[in-house]
Amino acid sequence: MKKLIVSCFVIGIACNINAQSYWKKNAGKSAKVIFTHSETNEKMVDKGMVKFEKMPQPKETDACIFVDPDFRYQKLIGIGGAITDASAETLYKLPKNKQKEILEAYYGKNGLGYTVVRTNMNSCDFSSDSYTYVQDNDNALKTFTVAHDEKYKIPMIKEAQKMIGKDFTFYFSPWSPPAWMKSNKSMLKGGRLENAFYQSWADYYIKFIKEYEKRGINVWGLTVQNEPMATQTWESCIYTAEEEGEFLKNNLGPTLWKNGYKDKKVMIWDHNRDLIYQRATTTLSDPETSKYASGIGYHWYETWNNKTQLFDNLSETHKAFPDKFLAFTEGCKEQFDLSKIDDVKLGELYGRNMLNDFNKGTALWTDWNVLLDETGGPNHVGNFCFAPIIADTKTGEVHYTYEYYYIGHVSKFIKPNAQRIGTSSNRAALTSTTFMNENGQLVTVIMNDSDTDIDTNLWIEGMAAKLSAPAHSIQTVIL
Repeated sequence: MKKLIVSCFVIGIACNINAQSYWKKNAGKSAKVIFTHSETNEKMVDKGMVKFEKMPQPKETDACIFVDPDFRYQKLIGIGGAITDASAETLYKLPKNKQKEILEAYYGKNGLGYTVVRTNMNSCDFSSDSYTYVQDNDNALKTFTVAHDEKYKIPMIKEAQKMIGKDFTFYFSPWSPPAWMKSNKSMLKGGRLENAFYQSWADYYIKFIKEYEKRGINVWGLTVQNEPMATQTWESCIYTAEEEGEFLKNNLGPTLWKNGYKDKKVMIWDHNRDLIYQRATTTLSDPETSKYASGIGYHWYETWNNKTQLFDNLSETHKAFPDKFLAFTEGCKEQFDLSKIDDVKLGELYGRNMLNDFNKGTALWTDWNVLLDETGGPNHVGNFCFAPIIADTKTGEVHYTYEYYYIGHVSKFIKPNAQRIGTSSNRAALTSTTFMNENGQLVTVIMNDSDTDIDTNLWIEGMAAKLSAPAHSIQTVIL
């Protein structure tokens, strides 16, 4: 029996409390396997139970996923996707039965278990046009109205909220202030928020929160600015790390607190992994700024087509700021091509990112558009992309890509407040993570994105279950 070890630090750092071994508490248990394999066209198929048998010391020739339930790390806030103008507009162009099907597929009892919803404040590229909630030069925001969102976005968000229930976690991000507040006098192509409008822009967030909460949509959090280092052809606004910090410290943070919104979770950065460490260490170096920030958001677009994404930047940032949660706030496969809608690589892109992100400390994971149409839009600047579900608004046909199933291998079985468990793999081709749900259920996800079939073992404290991990497959093992 293991010796008693008690070692707990701030949230996100390993917590090892092994008063007794996992198997002493769970003797004789078997595990259920849920399986997706592109070659056999199996998608989230229940493959039955596997038994654990004694395996005291694995050999180097034994492929293994090693799990130690005594080592526990960050807790999961939730998993979900963005309900953008494009997603909501596409949904309501479909027949009623298809609308219900898609909502159930994400948020229903038998769906993917999504609990997180992100949306855009003001327009973004995935809007049919550019818009704001105020009239030009209304510095006092007297004309503020979210009437634009009441046609598509708000109804879809409320449907998701109703189906999710108590775990509903909703946050928003701005892509650009109104053009008249910016240095380039355009919502598009970058530009900066003029100093004279810092307070008006901070007040704008308050107006948005109040209007959404009047409609029964509780706002959990927000990001300061979507992609603050990207000058895009669409809505965008540039902040240096120092500028973002100054706006948060002097305007946005105090304004939230003054209005009774101290509980709202503010996330800084909200851009790629490449600069996340520099941004966090710069913006949060001032305690008066840091006190207003709860998390650090990031995207994956720095090297999305490369298997060596900058995951280590996440762990460095997490170690530097263990009191701030890491939040993946956006990612998608760009350059939409309808002919590739059944490509398993779409799913593997998600599996590779999700599993590595969680292993580096991420607590919140949000996909980009939950739904797009047959063009990969609508998008007012032609930036067409993939989504887990693509719906043909002309025919009503609904396509579930491998993105949907690969996300589901995590989101359907790992619940909010689950705690990540120590996990490692001794084969580079096998990527894995493990969480323990609040009910004690242990969930391990294993992906093989290589061209080689691998027989492996799920090894836990001297017991192992034999598993098959064929090329281009993913499986969830529930113990």
